[in-house]
Amino acid sequence: MEDMGKKKFVFILNHSFDRPDMAAGALQLAANMKAFDVELDFFLINEGVMLAKKEFAESITWQKKDGFSPVHELLRTLTEDFDVNFYVCASCIKPYGLEGAELIRKASIKPGSFLVQMLLERQSVSF
Repeated sequence: MEDMGKKKFVFILNHSFDRPDMAAGALQLAANMKAFDVELDFFLINEGVMLAKKEFAESITWQKKDGFSPVHELLRTLTEDFDVNFYVCASCIKPYGLEGAELIRKASIKPGSFLVQMLLERQSVSF
């Protein structure tokens, strides 16, 4: 079997409150992949950027699928246990009201060009 540790991924996450099951699925897959020591980070765009706002994930309580852990638990696992970075699209900060907002641990604001750089050296997974 191929050495899984050498693969690198960027998860592009477009959703949060608007499609909580989609967000939970992305976070669950990422947590499962981290268990195999895969290198991965998230790039949050559109509604996905709301996950970077401190304590926002705790407000997402309307997941339909009970097979996934709650979004806030998955987010905590990824940031605290697996040290995953969450890059937030700079162009989405103002439209989603995140100017001056406190962000979660491991979140930083990056321009779209940063995503381009990651896409050139990693496989992408989009949700």
